[in-house]
Amino acid sequence: MPEEILAPLAGKIIQLNLEIGKAVEEDEEILVIEAMKMETPVFAPLSGTVKEVMVDEGDEVEEDQLLAVIDE
Repeated sequence: MPEEILAPLAGKIIQLNLEIGKAVEEDEEILVIEAMKMETPVFAPLSGTVKEVMVDEGDEVEEDQLLAVIDE
C-alpha cells in the first residue's frame, strides 16, 4: 500500500535523498527541511520503493504538502 510523505513543517528542502525507483529502508533519512535556520530531517515511515517525488532541492514547501510516495 503506498504511503504519502507529507512535510512536517513549512520550510525549504535543503537535502533530498530520494529518486524514483530507489529502495529505502524504514527510518532512513530521506530529506532535510530548513526552517528558521534549523534543519529538520524527514525519515521513511516504512521500507519500500520510491514511486513519486514531488519536490526538488531548493523548493519551498508548506506544512502537510505532499513530498513523495513510497510503496511497500
